[in-house]
Amino acid sequence: MIFSSLDLAPEIQQALDTCGYKEMTTIQELAIIPARRGKDLLATAQTGTGKTAAFALPVLQQLHSNPKPTLPGSPRALILTPTRELAEQLMDTIKRYAQFTPISIAALFGGLKISAQQKKLKAGIDIVIATPGRLLEHIEQNNIDLGQVEFVVLDEADRMLDMGFIADVQAVLKTVPKKRQTMMFSATMSEPVKKLAKQLLTNHEVISAAKQNAIADTIEHVVYPVEELRKAELFVDLIEQHNWFKVLVFTSTKAQADELMNNLKLVRIKTAICHGDKSQGSRRRAIADFKADKIQVLIATEVAARGLDIQGLEHVVNFNLPYLAEDYVHRIGRTGRAGSKGQAISFVSREEERSLKNIEKLIGEKIKRIKMRGYAEGSRETLINTVARNNRPARTNKVSETTISKNKNGTVKAGKKKKR
Repeated sequence: MIFSSLDLAPEIQQALDTCGYKEMTTIQELAIIPARRGKDLLATAQTGTGKTAAFALPVLQQLHSNPKPTLPGSPRALILTPTRELAEQLMDTIKRYAQFTPISIAALFGGLKISAQQKKLKAGIDIVIATPGRLLEHIEQNNIDLGQVEFVVLDEADRMLDMGFIADVQAVLKTVPKKRQTMMFSATMSEPVKKLAKQLLTNHEVISAAKQNAIADTIEHVVYPVEELRKAELFVDLIEQHNWFKVLVFTSTKAQADELMNNLKLVRIKTAICHGDKSQGSRRRAIADFKADKIQVLIATEVAARGLDIQGLEHVVNFNLPYLAEDYVHRIGRTGRAGSKGQAISFVSREEERSLKNIEKLIGEKIKRIKMRGYAEGSRETLINTVARNNRPARTNKVSETTISKNKNGTVKAGKKKKR
């Protein structure tokens, strides 16, 4: 089904043509028509399938078809999203869809001065995109009045549940008229998501564009068995062997992210980092530089696992496997988007083999193992059997940090940092 068959306003269709949008994705085909009819929706689809257009286009069309004066501090549409990065990305994307209309759009999120956002609200905004916490601050300071809101969208509803934001969402929605259209979009259809939908939606329609925890069939999955202490060394070798230029790397902790960045800088690989300890400005610059090909590697923790949309991203590396198997799906969803091919690479130590089995069970397939000469280690079962035969406890050497360096001949080596 093509977008031109929707009979959208010429200004909106012109924007879609400018963006190069022709054929709709499955979630767009299923959601746009009932959304335009004013139905409440609970919609699920795997990441990277065009959920933003599925809810943004119906809202823009209805605002355009029923114009009203833009009032100071009184938006007509509200989009709630869990993170700053998502809020900013949604604003940029929806502004492109609305570029030939007079509809105004702004994002409200923490990390920036609230006074600057207050000025934008005072000037008048039609669509507000916000994180729940920052929006509550504006409500408490009387910077915004949600009494005129006609459309509410909860984007990444499952993530907001995971992050504990639902109490804030419910507090926000108490200030919104009951007579409204509400749409919930989620990557998963869990019982908590269904329960929340019953609380917030009215006679809603359920739309599912893909099975739960589905992954794009355009993604190739591979695993490299490797000792934890040699992961950084392996990563550098793979970058050089395969000439990877643009790589998004996920670590499980902020400390692991910092240590990896320090190691990559030693071998002069242009790297930036994105995690919760970095300022909002620093995180925005890191993502912008990565998108602009100014850096080769972007290291991130789970904060960037949802919604980060980077065109042409072919490689996502799990430096450490996520604690929850579901988070693997969200991490690797940054590649293989919109029909393009991608590769999900995971470095797995013996201690992470159980997590790997949980991931394989979740996605319903066994992931290909690649044993790199000099890096592959024996299985956990082999280690246990060896210890049992020797009848002595396994000796573990805990090392908090490793360094990587190059010899004159260019060989990469890993080693422990000396204690002072």
